[in-house]
Amino acid sequence: MNIKLQNKLFDDFPYLYQQKKLSPRHSCLSFGIETGDGWFQLIYDLSKAITELDDTVQACQVKEKFGTLRFYTNSGKPETWNQMNQLIVEAEMLSAETCEVCGKQGQIREEGWIVTLCDDCLEDRNASK
Repeated sequence: MNIKLQNKLFDDFPYLYQQKKLSPRHSCLSFGIETGDGWFQLIYDLSKAITELDDTVQACQVKEKFGTLRFYTNSGKPETWNQMNQLIVEAEMLSAETCEVCGKQGQIREEGWIVTLCDDCLEDRNASK
């Protein structure tokens, strides 16, 4: 994710993303948000929902894997874990239908790498090969 969008997440949800300050030995969040810009709104909405549910949660990794979002946490109140996990699962499912590049309606594609793209971004990617 580009630095401007990433910093918006870090600035708007400082407690959730505080592990960005840790070394890679202690948190994978030190590598930043490892997704395309197209998932910014999805991650922003998830971050807001998690923070409103439980303001003690910390993200430890946010990335793409096998074409969908992965959002890992390592803290929070036990009484909110089920609700928080449901929010994360819903966001991960939505990412399978959201282009990781531009945020439009997309689908999972296998292009040497599993990725979620819309038709236009797939065409652009293939044209640049």
